[in-house]
Amino acid sequence: MYSLNSELKTKVQSINKAIQEKYGLILNGDKERLRDFIGAEIGLIKAIEPLSPEELESLEKKGGICGVDGSSNRAGGNFPHFIEVYQALALTTTRREEPLYLAEVYTPVITDEDDEDGEKREEQKNRKLAGIEVQAAIKAVETHRPYAILMDGGLIRYNIYAGEVWDELVQLCEDTGTILIGVIKDIKTKVIGDRLKIKYPDLKGNLYDRELLFGLLEYRDLLLVDESVSKKEPMGYSSAFLRSSLSPMAIGLDIIESQREHLTQMARLILSLTPQNSRGVPLLIDIVDKEVKISDQMMRGMLERYLDRGVYERFFVSERDKRN
Repeated sequence: MYSLNSELKTKVQSINKAIQEKYGLILNGDKERLRDFIGAEIGLIKAIEPLSPEELESLEKKGGICGVDGSSNRAGGNFPHFIEVYQALALTTTRREEPLYLAEVYTPVITDEDDEDGEKREEQKNRKLAGIEVQAAIKAVETHRPYAILMDGGLIRYNIYAGEVWDELVQLCEDTGTILIGVIKDIKTKVIGDRLKIKYPDLKGNLYDRELLFGLLEYRDLLLVDESVSKKEPMGYSSAFLRSSLSPMAIGLDIIESQREHLTQMARLILSLTPQNSRGVPLLIDIVDKEVKISDQMMRGMLERYLDRGVYERFFVSERDKRN
């Protein structure tokens, strides 16, 4: 055991050294110089203020804000003996007592389909989850007509995985004037890094915006990404980065291109909805995330209650579950 711990310690230290070497120019660089580079090459950095109480009240009168998120869980073992549950929730600030839930259940046990590789199953899972979230958003627009919809995650994900139903939501939002925006908690883009490598050819590998923006933006700073730089613009989206709390981590924002003029207003709204001492996620998104989550305990209890005991144990209890 001591030998294992010693080896792990050495390997973790080597990872630390490799990161320091890869990001030396960034980690040890001049913060202001990097901000200047971003301002010149990526887009405008500006300080914004939260919406005033009067502005928030005005948005509430116009339909309020709707948060949309989804969750999934799986029980069982290998193909085909598993069952997946999907759930989406659209919650509007003006109709909190009327949450809009959508659910879907899937198991290959009843479909007679052949086994697929893991990559295809993962894509199928992404399509089911994205699809049900978009359907919940459509239902919210049709039922509650909110002023704006905050989707949990980047909009390109829905573009890729939700297909025609996503196009339906975009068209519906444009027709009704409902602003559609994505809030990205875990940034995966590398717009800044790719631009940096053009200027500094010695920089190697992928440099992600998440680490480059860490601590670089000041609290309430908004970085509006120029259309000429954004890789999302050709797909019909405008994007920005925002430091919405005292946490040094920035979040990402996506908005459909036809509503680009509302991007700063939506950033101010998100700033208003985000506690200063939080991790930077709007409170509405956190509430929806908590309400829609399907925990392992909830999953197990639901299957045990609504499936016959024989069906549950025969098809959906794995060997690991039996050991537990």
